[in-house]
Amino acid sequence: MTAGGRTLLVVSAHAGDFVWRASGAIASATARGERAVIVCLSFGERGESASQWLAGKSLDEIKAMRRAEAEAAAAALGAEIEFLDAGDYPLLESQELVDTLVGVFRRVVPTVVLTHPLTDPYNGDHPAAARMTLQARILAQAIGYPAEGEPLGAPPVFFFEPHQPEQSDFKPNVLLDITAAYPAKEAAMQCLPAQKHMWSYYTDLAVRRGVQVRRNAGPNLGLPSDTRGEAYMRYYPQVTDVLE
Repeated sequence: MTAGGRTLLVVSAHAGDFVWRASGAIASATARGERAVIVCLSFGERGESASQWLAGKSLDEIKAMRRAEAEAAAAALGAEIEFLDAGDYPLLESQELVDTLVGVFRRVVPTVVLTHPLTDPYNGDHPAAARMTLQARILAQAIGYPAEGEPLGAPPVFFFEPHQPEQSDFKPNVLLDITAAYPAKEAAMQCLPAQKHMWSYYTDLAVRRGVQVRRNAGPNLGLPSDTRGEAYMRYYPQVTDVLE
């Protein structure tokens, strides 16, 4: 049994997205004994594997390499991973793919969902993944929807940070302290040599978000100067009986 029966579901357009944007949250969850399930809609074989195309690799070779990288990254985070091989650039939305995600939702029964934000002018695959994820979440709640499993509850959805947040209308309202989980995030990033150019960017981003974690937490928590962070944007309202 996982801690408190909690399960984190991460829907990633490409094989590397979950590593750069949400691996701190994933590693934090698994460190608490929670289950984490990552679903990669594609391998990022066409649009996010430029170094491999330049090296003369075939499409099948690139897919196999990106799959192995993502599996190694998931293992470093203590997470499970699934691949839907739906293709990328473009990632085409379809009812069949939404149906598959509905099945994932009902099988996994997530307590928290992470995915891409709904706007990204630089990569249409990311908002496509978000739209299908949100649609699947809604359909999975419908008692009459023809899918195996019981109707879902209403797990909160958090959008993880896109590569160019200012252009993607990303306004984070949740800052996550990932300091304890950062070594696992770093290990996961190093599992993706096909996108080695991203390592330094997301290392620096974790530092900058860590500064914001410390600033917004206030001085009383006494967070260390090497605090690391990730930023998220909550899609649905939080329900609470205490404002804090």
